[in-house]
Amino acid sequence: MTPEQRSLQARVAVHTSWANTEDRTARTAPGTKAFMDRFERQIDPEGVLDPADRARRAESAKTAYFLNLAAKSAKARAKRKAA
Repeated sequence: MTPEQRSLQARVAVHTSWANTEDRTARTAPGTKAFMDRFERQIDPEGVLDPADRARRAESAKTAYFLNLAAKSAKARAKRKAA
């Protein structure tokens, strides 16, 4: 089987799986929680902050992370355009 055929087969499988998923939010909840836990550990490694404060700061850390990714992406696009 060629790489293109495997890729197509995988895409069919993933879309079939999602089509049969009744609660998408529940299915992705463990990954979402793990992602947010990463930011909570980053800003409060000792776990001493109030949970509400930790969550608010983690949300800001997540926003900063995505803004940094966007900046890197824009820089890469500009570099490709200039070339």
